[in-house]
Amino acid sequence: MSDKPHGSHQTNGRRRGAKPLADLIGGVMEPACRKRGFATADLLALWPDIVGERYGETTQPEALHWPRRNDGGGGGTPDPATLVVRCDGPSALFLQHELPQVIQRINMFFGWAAVGRIKIVQKPLKRLPQRAIPRLRSLSETEEAELKGRLNGVDEAPLRAALDRLGRAIIAKRRK
Repeated sequence: MSDKPHGSHQTNGRRRGAKPLADLIGGVMEPACRKRGFATADLLALWPDIVGERYGETTQPEALHWPRRNDGGGGGTPDPATLVVRCDGPSALFLQHELPQVIQRINMFFGWAAVGRIKIVQKPLKRLPQRAIPRLRSLSETEEAELKGRLNGVDEAPLRAALDRLGRAIIAKRRK
């Protein structure tokens, strides 16, 4: 029997088979992102998670403008950039008042003070096609009882509800 994991056939040190979509798209997206000042596509992809529900659907990062370096390109931390954010009209006013909190969330994402200022540009948002949320199958009575038994020790209601949703999703995706 082979020591190789199932589905990871290797030829000349190269892996064949399915690759994560991020690995395939990353190389294509990187030049377009760099042209706009983004080092990676992560900020664009995770924008709704970074700024939260309130601004995730009504704003989009458009460009990241880095100031010119005066130290000859040496080491050290670069000066913070200006993030240009595309925003619809009504949200622009609310966003303007919450800019310090939004900048803080963005910098927490980067792990350093990468953004020092946000410039709001009122333009229509570029709508991306919405992906359909797959419907999960109903759980059998046995599966329901097993899930309920596993959650018996959880006392906090919000945590219990979150674990219930997660458990249902995991069990429903398993093949019967």
